[in-house]
Parts: sequence; C-alpha cells; structure tokens
Amino acid sequence: MRIIHVITGLGDGGAEKNLYQLCSHDELNTHIVFSLMDKGKYGTLLHEEGITVHQLNMPQGRVTISGMVKLYRLIRSLKPDVVQTWMYHADIVGGVLARLAGVNRVFWGVRSALEPGKSRRSTIAIAHLNARLSHWIPAGIVCCAERARETQQTLGFDIDKLVVIPNGYDLNHFKPDTTTRLRLREEWGVDHDMALLGMVGRFNPLKDHENLLRALTLLKQRNILFRCVLVGHGLDADNVQLVAWLEQYNLRNEVLLLSQRSDVPAVMSALDLHVLSSSNEAFPNVLAEAMACGTPCVTTDVGDAAFIVGDTGWIIPPSDSVQLAGAIQSALATRGNITDWQIRCEAARMRVIENFSLKKMIAAYHAVWGRDSKER
Repeated sequence: MRIIHVITGLGDGGAEKNLYQLCSHDELNTHIVFSLMDKGKYGTLLHEEGITVHQLNMPQGRVTISGMVKLYRLIRSLKPDVVQTWMYHADIVGGVLARLAGVNRVFWGVRSALEPGKSRRSTIAIAHLNARLSHWIPAGIVCCAERARETQQTLGFDIDKLVVIPNGYDLNHFKPDTTTRLRLREEWGVDHDMALLGMVGRFNPLKDHENLLRALTLLKQRNILFRCVLVGHGLDADNVQLVAWLEQYNLRNEVLLLSQRSDVPAVMSALDLHVLSSSNEAFPNVLAEAMACGTPCVTTDVGDAAFIVGDTGWIIPPSDSVQLAGAIQSALATRGNITDWQIRCEAARMRVIENFSLKKMIAAYHAVWGRDSKER
C-alpha cells in the first residue's frame, strides 16, 4: 500500500520519533511524509532512509492557503491507499483535504492527554473541533496511550473509532551498553560507584523539573550521595529559571545540565535510575527507552506511565516531591543489593521486549490500515 503521512512538524518530539520508526522499519508499505511546517530533525533522518518528505513551510500555529492547495494537489496526484495524520492540527488539515481529494481511508493520530490550565487554549479548541469532525472524517483514530483514548472520549470523539497502539522501540538500538556507560560517566566526572540519576525530556512546565529538584534537595538533606543529569532542549546554563532553581535548592554540584543530545540510548545506559517528574503525559517514551537499556524507573503516575513500568519500577503521584524523594531513596536502597538490582534491570528490559517492540507496533498499524473503509 501507499501510505501518506501528514504531521504538524518533524522536530524532536514523541510523535515525530514514532512516525520515523514506523516509516523506516515498515517493509511492506511505501511511505510519503508531509510536514505542515519544515523538515526539522526527523525530516532529514527520513530522507536518509530513502523516504520522500514534503515540507509545506506553514508558520507555527497558522495554516496558509498556498500550503493547503499544495497538499491537496499532491494527495490527489499521488492517489494513496491510506492517509495517516498525526496530532490535532494535522488531523483536521490533512483529514479534511484527504477526504476532499477522494481518499476514504483516512486515519487520525492523537497523542495528547490535555490538561486545562497547562495545555494551550488553541490546542484545546482544535481538539474540540476535531471531536465534532471525528464522526465524519476519519475511518479510525489511533491513540498512543489509554490515557489519550480516555481524553478523546471525554472530549466527545467517536468512541467506536478509537484504538490504542502503544509506541514501539528498536531494541537493537535501545539496549544495555557497558562500554558507553563507562565512557559517559567518565566524561561527566561521575565515579563508577556513584548513584547516577537522570531525566530525559525538554524543559516544559508539564515536565515539572522543579518537582524533581525539590525531591533531590530532600535527598541531599538526608545525606544521600548522588549525581543527576538533565537532558533535553532548554536544559542548559542559558536557562535562567533552571539555574535559579539550582541555586535555590543548593544543587549546583549534584546536577549536570547536558542540553539536547543525539545519543539517548548511551545516556540511558549510563544511568542507574531514570526519574520522570511530569505532571502530565500521554505515553512517555523515555520510560520505555530507559527500561529497554536495562535502567529501572521512578515515575509520576501520569498517562500510561504505570502501565509502561508495571512492577519493575516505582510509581508515585504527580506534584508530590516528598513522595518522589521517598521513591528515589527506596530505589537506591534496592540498588545496594547487587543481585536484586540486576533482577530489576533485566525485568525492566524484558517488559519492553514483551509489550513495546517495534515489530508489534508496526503490525498493529497494518491491522488498522487494513480495515475495510465500509466499517465507517
């Protein structure tokens, strides 16, 4: 089949990464990708995999007539078997234009677990509009997480079309690596026996980095030795707010700001424990990525985090730094028993192998795309 994907942008995000993994590893279908904005990080990577990428160069948050005309004409000329859209803005633009171009097998992709007061008002408004159109435009709606499915159902999306396909991971890419573990710890000046925590995720209010820092200062007050690395866009010395928090919580010597990196599997292997302090998520990729590398996780109970981690890690309520500190302390105590910790690390990777393999995700998309459009 010829599959056209329409996505809002191809920057460094979970949906973009998932699209890249799907297109680059699916050997049964031909994939063509349209970005409403520019090529971003994953547009370049897709091109390197031999996948055609079209960029419509629309400004962020604004749809242009020229961009829509170009997309409509290309969909009509390419005559795809399926159009798969990703995220709310692309769902409505790509979905409507695909139907106008005569494509019946249109499938939306939704990933957000919206949170009033923290999610953008414009995004919430688009979501409500999509809910109304969901009864007519898409043949099916793919949610990346059960929490995302529940959110769409609450918004009024057509519940009969909602299906959950968890993200999948390349387990040859995300795997334990002792060599890179030792190399990075040496690069960062972290002793082999020092407890190394980390959080991978851009600087964003929903990631709640301050919650993590409050928990870390509690650990320091309890005389627990550790180092912590923060990895992601905006996590660097130029971030005035973050630097102020490090001063406020007296963590300048314990926390390393590493900014955005391209070697996430290596980072995950270097950690002893990955901590996710978010107040809101849908399907947090970083948990499964850490676990695939044999790194157990402490996470707030957001989105599908508890489902991802299962009984291999520690789950605590969001926005509670006291409980977060307690969970980290408990995890580090378990790390003190080499045998128990090794069992924990192996169980974390095995859970990803059994539930979140890339092969399993691709097969699930094939099943959705293969639906008879008459089911609508």
